[in-house]
Amino acid sequence: MSTSGPKRRRSTIADVAALAKVDRSVVSRLVNDDPRLTIRDSTRQRVLDAIAMLEYRPHAAARSLRTARTQTLGLLIPDFANPVYAEIIMGAEQAAAKVGGVLVTGSVRGAGMTPDSYLELLGHGRVDGLALVTDAMSTQTQTELDRVGLPWLLLNQAGAGKRRYVALDDQKAAALAVTHLVGLGHERIAHIAGPRGVDTARRRRNGYVAALRRAGLSPDQDLVVAAEYSVAGGAEAMRQLLRSPSPPTAVFVGTVASAVGALHAAYQMSVAVPDQVSVIAVHDLDLAASLVPPLTTVRMPLQLLGARAVELLLNESPSAEIREVVSDPIELIVRESTAPPRSRR
Repeated sequence: MSTSGPKRRRSTIADVAALAKVDRSVVSRLVNDDPRLTIRDSTRQRVLDAIAMLEYRPHAAARSLRTARTQTLGLLIPDFANPVYAEIIMGAEQAAAKVGGVLVTGSVRGAGMTPDSYLELLGHGRVDGLALVTDAMSTQTQTELDRVGLPWLLLNQAGAGKRRYVALDDQKAAALAVTHLVGLGHERIAHIAGPRGVDTARRRRNGYVAALRRAGLSPDQDLVVAAEYSVAGGAEAMRQLLRSPSPPTAVFVGTVASAVGALHAAYQMSVAVPDQVSVIAVHDLDLAASLVPPLTTVRMPLQLLGARAVELLLNESPSAEIREVVSDPIELIVRESTAPPRSRR
């Protein structure tokens, strides 16, 4: 037998209007952000206080009919296997929830679909905006989305030819990682980069090269290995570097997923980290502190990136050019996978 009390009735616009002593139309226009609403600041605050006191929440379906908006945003990622995307999704979900919205997330790889086919499904009134973590959106699709007035935004895909994006400062993060290794005394520093042609990989490699040159070190092409952003990709790249006649004393890895594979490959080859080779990676996830040894990382504002994408989609015009870089906070997290090279001890 249930001992809980009677279920509380959901507050309505009429309840809010009665408590705030205003007409119901004022409450409706306020919660729907009607730009034509003109009321005193004291009246506006009285309505907001009543909304908070009654814990009033607009009915999503009814609101959608009134505003011709679905209160739903779409987010397309390459796949769910990379834990970095989970952080972006979390930030986007929280930002959408703050304004009474919902985030729908899909992956290209998991569904066996191309970005264009996904956009064909989502781009016809099903969502109010689209955020995409992909380099593969065609010009034709962009033109079609612009034609129908649907806001879209690329996440962490910057560079020439892209006019709507919000990105992280990958070049700054890479430079921070390399500067840490240089400060420990390393000179032969390798880079496990991302796949060729991927924008984030290009920016991280640029940061790696720039930091080496600032330290007076000459970049060595033999120390840069392109690999998939995956455990398998990182492992294979690390094996290639460690088999070199002159292996590196430190490795900067483009992402934490690849670093997991790199650490495992070093263990399989009986190469001690950090005694024989130091390892550092971009992105700091919970798992980084639990690896053996705990992984030194550069923490990036992934959740902030997702949240900022939602804000821009909701508040900027679909025709506006958006080229924004989120540079802070970027932080070096030093753990046990980096140490001075043997020659410095």
